[in-house]
Amino acid sequence: MKFRNQAPKEKIELQMTPMIDIVFQLLIFFIMSFKIVSMEGDFNIRMPASAPNEGEPEEPLLPPMKLRMQAGPDGQLARMQLNEQSFGTDFQQLHTYILDLVGSDAGPDAAMEGAEVELDCDYQLHYEYVIEAITAVSGYRTEDDEIVKLIERIKFSPPNKPG
Repeated sequence: MKFRNQAPKEKIELQMTPMIDIVFQLLIFFIMSFKIVSMEGDFNIRMPASAPNEGEPEEPLLPPMKLRMQAGPDGQLARMQLNEQSFGTDFQQLHTYILDLVGSDAGPDAAMEGAEVELDCDYQLHYEYVIEAITAVSGYRTEDDEIVKLIERIKFSPPNKPG
């Protein structure tokens, strides 16, 4: 069967420019309408089980502790002072004091979980003394190789630059 009005075969060409324009317009639309949502944090918050009672709020069991570490001119530790108690340069004495204050040899009391120490160090103090102080207040290892935690919350105040 033969068609009478047969047109000569022409090559059909696709126009790419309008398609690319549409793709870019869609891309711009979705970029402009995209809203960035900040991720929710995992906050360790303990809410009260019921409404608070009328009256005065509970006082913290331990006052805030500030460990002041002063350096000598050569960066060596000159003296340590926890609140009003002076320890010289003896980290073992500091550890014993924290152990008596926070808990027994079996570990910290449950009420002492909120204990916190702020380290206030001189600017030129060698880093090894800061590590020894953190070790003295944070806990120790028993003979059975078990770790006993004392104070887990340690923060640093800005270093005191030499005058």
